[in-house]
Amino acid sequence: MPACAGLGGRWGEEGKENAMAAPLTPVQERLLAYLRRRLAEEGRTPSLREAAADLGVSHAAVARTLRALAAKGWLRREGRYGRTIALLRAAPPGAGRGREVPVVGRIAAGLPLYAQPEWEGCLVVDAAVFRGERLFALRVRGDSMRGAGILDGDLVVCEPRQYAENGEIVAALVRGEEATVKRFFLRPGHIELRPENPAHPVQRYGFGEVLVQGRVVGLVRPPAAAQPPREEEAR
Repeated sequence: MPACAGLGGRWGEEGKENAMAAPLTPVQERLLAYLRRRLAEEGRTPSLREAAADLGVSHAAVARTLRALAAKGWLRREGRYGRTIALLRAAPPGAGRGREVPVVGRIAAGLPLYAQPEWEGCLVVDAAVFRGERLFALRVRGDSMRGAGILDGDLVVCEPRQYAENGEIVAALVRGEEATVKRFFLRPGHIELRPENPAHPVQRYGFGEVLVQGRVVGLVRPPAAAQPPREEEAR
């Protein structure tokens, strides 16, 4: 599995040189370590107000340091008002009990999801909870699995596997290109991918059209999808 990276693929020599040319200040290192710890312990990033209170600095100082970390390629801010934070570089060895799971970005046809050459970023999860090897994450689009508690924008964490038991929620490649998260059922003559929302139809495919890529073992809900941002976070 390739190392976690930001948009555009793996780190090359140029990225390493840029990192050495722009070292982190103590203030930036402190905020980055804090973000990693909060993500590992709670599966979410704090608001600017929470970070400012925890670190004993001003709201403006946190925002300024986040911009600096983003400019140096250590994180990416996304979602409404940029509250969702994706960490784009590996944590140093021994940096807490979190582990980084790559988030699948653009899909390269013909390759399994856990071996994709490009990642959207990294998701930090609790290593005590997510213990499998070669885990990967997939961002959910749409509400077809709402009945199973999987909402639009959620990140599902998957354990690589090329088979499934009937009724399991899996990540699958359809016709080698489209990734989907559905309940799997093997039927006589076809494979059934069943949503958990009556507004969406059951999907049926030939045996050669669906490749199971992994079993969903958990999810992380970005805070921007879980609740509306506070008023001060819009500034």
